[in-house]
Formats: sequence, C-alpha cells, structure tokens
Amino acid sequence: MKQVNKPISSQTIGTFALQALLYEAALYPKPGLVDPKSCGAHSDMNYFTFIDSSTTLAPFLTEYVQLGIKHKGTPFELFANVRSLGQKAEKAMLAKTNGVNTHKGANFSFALVLSATGKIIQEQRITLPFSKHETTVIFDYVKQMTKGLLAKDFADLVQKKHLSYGEKLYVKYGLTGIRGEAESGYPTLQEIALPFLRKHRKAQQHRTFLLLLLQLMANIEDSNLINRGGINAWKNVKKQSDELLQLFSIDSSEKELEEALIRFDQELIQVHLSPGGSADLLALSYFFAQLEGLF
Repeated sequence: MKQVNKPISSQTIGTFALQALLYEAALYPKPGLVDPKSCGAHSDMNYFTFIDSSTTLAPFLTEYVQLGIKHKGTPFELFANVRSLGQKAEKAMLAKTNGVNTHKGANFSFALVLSATGKIIQEQRITLPFSKHETTVIFDYVKQMTKGLLAKDFADLVQKKHLSYGEKLYVKYGLTGIRGEAESGYPTLQEIALPFLRKHRKAQQHRTFLLLLLQLMANIEDSNLINRGGINAWKNVKKQSDELLQLFSIDSSEKELEEALIRFDQELIQVHLSPGGSADLLALSYFFAQLEGLF
C-alpha cells in the first residue's frame, strides 16, 4: 500500500525529467561520455553544453506531460502531437547549442514517456510514488503510441539520397536503435535498469548508477557506438563493460570503481567512442527511479 499521497501536476513530472537529464550529465566518471570533469570522446561539447541543452528542453518536458493529460484521442494521435512538439524542442535545443546534438535521442524518448505518463495520470488518477504496475502501464501505452513506427519511418529508405546514421545502420545491419526500443516498450528499462534499481534502492545512489551505466553498456544495441566505430568496436565495449561488472558489485569500493571507469574513459577517448545510447537510457532510468520513489 502506498504511504505517500501527493497530487501530481505536469510541472512535477516535467521537473523529474529535467532532474533526470541533469543527474545523468553530472554522474562521474562515465566512460566516453560528457561529465563535469571530462568531455569524453567529444570535442564539440562539455558539461555546460548539457546544462544549457537541458534547461532549454525544460518547458517542453512539462508540455509533453500536459499533452498526455489533456489527450482524448487515440495513442497514434497523441504520438503525432508529441512528435510535432518534439521537433520544436529539438530546434530550440540545437539553437541553444549552436547545432551540437546533445539530447536528440533523449528528447525523443522523454517525449514519448512523459506524454504516456500524462495520459495514465488522466485515466487512472494515480498518486506518487508510482508502483511497478503503474510504470508498466506507461510502457504499454508507449507501445500503443509507436506501433508500426519502424515500418513507417524506415519505408523506402533505398530511394532516399541522404540517410541519417540511424537509417544507415538499419539498412546495413538491420539495427532498429531507439525506435525499436520505443516500439517494444523499452525492454531495456523494464528488464535490466528498473529491476536493478529496485533491487538496490537502499544502496549508495552514486555507485548504483555507475554500475547501472555499465549494465547498459554491456547489454544494449548502442547506435552511437556503432556509428562511430563499427560493429566490432561496439562489441568490444560491451565485452569490456561486462568484464568490469565481473570485478565490481554494489558492495565494491567506490574509489576503485571510479578509478577503473576513469581508465575506461581514457581508452574510449583514444578511439573516439561514446556510448550515447546508454546515456539516454540512464537518464530515463533516473526519471523512473524518481517516479517510483526509489532514491
């Protein structure tokens, strides 16, 4: 039975999402990724770029929730409305960062998740913190919103003259990227990230999320890594991440874990590899951890 009964507003949920983006950016050390002490494998962005980008997205995050709360039509219609707003958010983000893509993938996923959250709040009038079941309902609604997305977005790619790197990876390897993750209801979050966070909800938060990042890097299909280094580079990063998970656990020395991740960061910087897909899923993990009151 829930012990807390807080009214839920779109601003509250939007703030959770903004905090999730900021928490992800602030987590240190993150191999190949931007954090407060390292630019990772990036020469065109730093920690402050992510702060600027996150705060620019902030009003849109709340608007995504509002769209869901007010929506009366089908899941497909909500997706169309959210995608239109998401494109405006992306333009605002790129204008703020001088064209640097900091949160394109995260913006796409948060648009879906936040609007679905708003819709569930409207229909079920639930309160904070969410239960595991209520979180699952959000993912189920995202699946309804994005049903057929891959087929629609990737239709007739052979005829297109200019492909995005996501489209190129789909054509060359059949990799579905974040679209596939969304259309499947974010199985990585449901089967890996959230069970891990629920299990270790009483553990030290910083160490827990560093280990979660490694869990994500060891398991997901990261199109950012594949685009930068190819299939073999991606597989090697997965292997290295898994090896670190064999060495470190929730009870390990935080200092030793950080030292190992700093060395991993230097290795990825040398070969220009950044696990951006894992970073986006880590931010979503922070969001759902807040929604469920895990930390």
